[in-house]
Order: sequence, then structure tokens, then C-alpha cells
Amino acid sequence: MRSLQTLPRTHRRSRGRGRHKKTSLLRRRVRAAILLVLVGFLIWAGTSFGLALTNPTLGVSLPARAAEWVRQNGGASVVRWAENIWYSHHAPKVGGAPPPGAIRKPVSSTTVPVNVGPPHLPAPAPITPFASPPLPGEGDWSPAGRLVGGIPALYETTLRPDAVHTSYVVGVAWMDTKLLKATLYSGSQIPGGGPYPNTAPIQPAAAQSLVAAFNAGFLMSTANGGYYTDGRTVIPLRPGAASAVVYKNGSITIGAWGQNGLTMSPNVVSVRQNLSLLVNNGKPVAGLTATTTTRWGATLGNAVYVWRSGAGVTADGALVYVGGPGLNITDLANILARAGCVRAMELDINTTWVNFTSFKPSTPTGLANGTNGSLLVPQMAGTTARYFQTWWARDFFTMSAR
Repeated sequence: MRSLQTLPRTHRRSRGRGRHKKTSLLRRRVRAAILLVLVGFLIWAGTSFGLALTNPTLGVSLPARAAEWVRQNGGASVVRWAENIWYSHHAPKVGGAPPPGAIRKPVSSTTVPVNVGPPHLPAPAPITPFASPPLPGEGDWSPAGRLVGGIPALYETTLRPDAVHTSYVVGVAWMDTKLLKATLYSGSQIPGGGPYPNTAPIQPAAAQSLVAAFNAGFLMSTANGGYYTDGRTVIPLRPGAASAVVYKNGSITIGAWGQNGLTMSPNVVSVRQNLSLLVNNGKPVAGLTATTTTRWGATLGNAVYVWRSGAGVTADGALVYVGGPGLNITDLANILARAGCVRAMELDINTTWVNFTSFKPSTPTGLANGTNGSLLVPQMAGTTARYFQTWWARDFFTMSAR
């Protein structure tokens, strides 16, 4: 075999050009492959993002939908950073008065005497306002929603969340669990993994007795807890996690899983976990501060004042819901405790997701729908028809006449 030195000069040049052509071809193919992948990614991202902007499941506004799309595609930390920056420059107003009519004037109750109507809990005592002097009607309850056996099963009130941010008003709902039964509705997005027997939209048979519907908790990726419903564990339950537990008889309670008597049994229908308890033994839990995110979620940082919601149970078993703007985690816990909750947990947060709607059809068995619904706080997003929409993909609770 002849060495390269002994080859003719022209033959050596042709072999060099051949290697160069092969290298150039390989480089072109690599560039083409990279370009093809990049174009494919851009087409996917553009299409996916465009669809997200038209998807009401992701929020009521374009910025909210864009943020959810980024969050769901690996950008949760980016969204969290951007939200914290935005909220840090849009802190709630200090002082001032709420808008006219924001504090409801109480409506007299038409409660049937205890010995006449079906078994029910005594009406709730007024909540002592945080701001002083209290405004007329602040913390005073009014019956709302459809009557059950002629008796109000739901009471609502409004009050300012603290003594500093006095232009903000939050809503509180009190539900009689002797007259009402609870159902957890599951969604294709939260918790995912359906289909489920109870899912949006609320069907006419259920609408016939529906009194109220309200949001559940965080996305499961940030809830730091599990999800059980319809006889199966969708996401493993976490011991100690704040849990809303629904039983076969329609009763509902809230506590720490594995404590407060909350364990799995054949009577358990659903368990929805979300973070850790905010209130225990009638008081905000020890160590609860607005800057603590390890137990109560780092979605926005709990020092941030945003729309928040929570739920708790009283000593006699009533279910209490709190929702409204300008709340940090300690404000939410304080309101739940002052409303009489012995145990309570945070539910979802942010403007888009906080929604409590009561329903009052014109007849006792009339169908609940968006036209006869009322929001706990008029500024709540999602309208009174949210849970009747086929596209609604998140979980939520309903309270219906027994």
C-alpha cells in the first residue's frame, strides 16, 4: 500500500476535498436538524400559547392565562418571581373607607322555630370587626341562598380584614351542615386523571337542591398534599396535611390528616388536602407569620396581600368560608378564627380562582343556575355561572339541601 507522501499531488488534493465535503455536509445536516427542531418548538409553543390565551380554564384575563401557561410548562419560578415583583409595587392601600354598599346591611332572618323546622344549628353570632369603629352592618349575618325546610341554611356577612387596610372588604359564609350536605367535584386539570362521577358542569338533578358552590385548593403540584375520591387515591395523602374530608352521609369536616380523628374508613368519600392547617384549637397555629412559606405555600410568598380563600369548621360542625382581596396568610387565619372556626385551612388564592356563589331559585326545588346566583363578594371573578360550564376543569365543593 502506497503512503500518502508517494501519492500524486492531484490525488492527495482530491482526497482532502472529499473529506472537506463530507464535513461540510455533516455540518449542514446538523444545522438543518437543529433548525427543524427549533421551528417545530416555535410552532408548538406558538400554537399552545395561542390556545392558552383563549382557554377560560386558565383564567379570566389574558395575563392570568399567560401566567398559567408559563407555570404549566416549567416556568413556575419565573411566574412566582414576576408576581412577587408586581405585587410588591401594588401593595394594598392603607387606610380609607370601603366603597359605598360594600359592607352589607343585615337582613332579618325568617328562621323557623327550632321545634317546628327540621334539625338545624343555631344561627351564628356576629363577628367582632377588626377595624374600629365598626361600620353599620359589619360582621352582622344575613340569610342567603335557598331555604331548606323553610330555614336559612346559609348566612353571609362582610367586614374589613384588619385595622390597617380599611378600604378592603372580605366576605364570610356560614353553612349549616345539619341542613346541607357536601360534595367534592373533581376536574380534568385538578386533580386530573379522570373522568369522575362528580365533575363540572353541575347537572340539573344536583342543581335542584344546590345552595352554594365554592373553589377548592391549589394546583396539586403546589398543594403539598394528596387527593382521594370515589374510592381511589388519585394522589397519595400526606399525614399531617390540612384536609377537607367528605363522608358518605354528606357531612364535611376539616383537620390534619391522621389527627383530629381523620383517618381512612369506608365512610370517607373524598379527601382534598392543601398545605397545613391555619387554625387549630380555635386559634391561628403556632409559628404562623406572613413571611413563612414552608408550610403554607410559596406560590406568592405569604407576606403578599392578594385575593385568598379558606374554610374551617366550628365547634358545632358548621362550615365557614372566607374569601376576599387584600389578605395575607395571617389575616386569613385571624378571620377564620374570629368567625368561630376550631380548625381551618387555606384554599385557593389569586383573583382568578377565589369564588363563592350562593343560589336562590324562585321555587323550593327550582334549578340553581347563574341567573339566580349571588357572589359572596361582588368583585369575585368567574361569575355565578362558573361551575355550570363544561370547560371548568378545576375541583370545587358544593353544599346542597339534604
